[in-house]
Amino acid sequence: MSLTSSVDAANLARFAAVAEAWWDPAGKFAPLHAMNPARLAIIRQACLTHFVADGATRAPFAGRRLLDVGCGGGLVCEPMTRLGFAVTGADAAGESLDIARAHADGAGLAIDYREATAEALIAAGEAPFDVVLTLEVVEHVTDPAAFLADCAALLAPGGLMIVGTLNRTFRSLALAKVAAEYILRWIPVGAHDWRKFLTPDELIGLVARVGLEPGAVTGLALDPLSGRWRASHDTAVNYMIAAAKPGG
Repeated sequence: MSLTSSVDAANLARFAAVAEAWWDPAGKFAPLHAMNPARLAIIRQACLTHFVADGATRAPFAGRRLLDVGCGGGLVCEPMTRLGFAVTGADAAGESLDIARAHADGAGLAIDYREATAEALIAAGEAPFDVVLTLEVVEHVTDPAAFLADCAALLAPGGLMIVGTLNRTFRSLALAKVAAEYILRWIPVGAHDWRKFLTPDELIGLVARVGLEPGAVTGLALDPLSGRWRASHDTAVNYMIAAAKPGG
């Protein structure tokens, strides 16, 4: 467990500068809006399976706590709240949290947003969570191994951690770095350092090293005809891993 900061200050500043665009589906975060339905479906199914919950009920995860580390403007926090989770969203960018709080208030959703890092929550003695999410975050931190250890430390025995990130392939270099930043201008220039992307095998190794049991790897692929993202066996660009904490 590390109590050193995982925050990359330069990257944090880039995202803070465009925080007002979080809930604009045609703005700077359009790729996340487009990807979100597929991401949410993967998260929901992983949690239903892990906790043996009834997906036919309106709030299948009522009574369970969820932490979204690096929650940004709350694009995942809000739908997770609607599924019954008591959600805490943590982010180091206060500007993003201001947007997240205002949007949640307008939607009538009670979400506990904290301007904090994972290690700060540990230092404050935060109670463990049933689910810890960290989506498109691990590729931005200064020390992925320490960051994942901190996330795992915030997970209750028997809990589930879900990590979403980018693979280090030539295709991800072309699409997630060159095209997304320099051609399409979907995200701030410099937001991604391709050298910091983790392959699935690397991420599985890091997750196992912090005491979790990695599950299946699920890719996310964009259908060029419909423009929609879907779960896929193709992990060459985006992918997600669910990992369980023994016990509980």
